[in-house]
Amino acid sequence: MTQDLPSAEDYAAERARCAPLAIVDLQALQREVAEPYRNQVVLNFNGECMRQSVFEGEYRWHRHSGTDELFLVVSGELHIEFEGMPAVVLREWQCLVVPAGTVHRTRAVGRTVNLTFEQQGAETEFVEPPPPSSLEPMPLPGDAEFKR
Repeated sequence: MTQDLPSAEDYAAERARCAPLAIVDLQALQREVAEPYRNQVVLNFNGECMRQSVFEGEYRWHRHSGTDELFLVVSGELHIEFEGMPAVVLREWQCLVVPAGTVHRTRAVGRTVNLTFEQQGAETEFVEPPPPSSLEPMPLPGDAEFKR
C-alpha cells in the first residue's frame, strides 16, 4: 500500500460514524469507498466498536496489546500473517479472532471488505516486519487441504 495510512493515535481516536438506533447499510458504506484503503468505525457498543475496512494490498505489521481483534470477511479474500506462526486465509463469511498482543498484518487479495470488532480506542503499536518465516497459509475448515 502506498497511500497514507492513519497514525496509531488517529486510529484510536476515531469516532463512530453512526449513532445508536441508526439503521446502517453496510453495503452502501462500502460502495462509497473509492480509495484503495479506508478503515472506519461504523458503530460503538458496550465499550467495543465495529469497523469496516475496504482495502487492497497489505497493511503494516502491528499489534494491539490490550484487545483481541475479530475479523469477519464480507467479500474478497483476506490473508492474515503472524509473527512466528503460519498465515491464515479468510474467505467470504469466515472469521477469526487475533488474540491481544499478537503481531500480525493483513493483506487483501483484490478489493476486500471486512468487519473488525475490537475495543473502542484500541491502542495500536506498529512494529518492524518479523524475519521471514513460515508465511504459508494455514488451511481452515472448509478448505480442501484441511485435515483434522
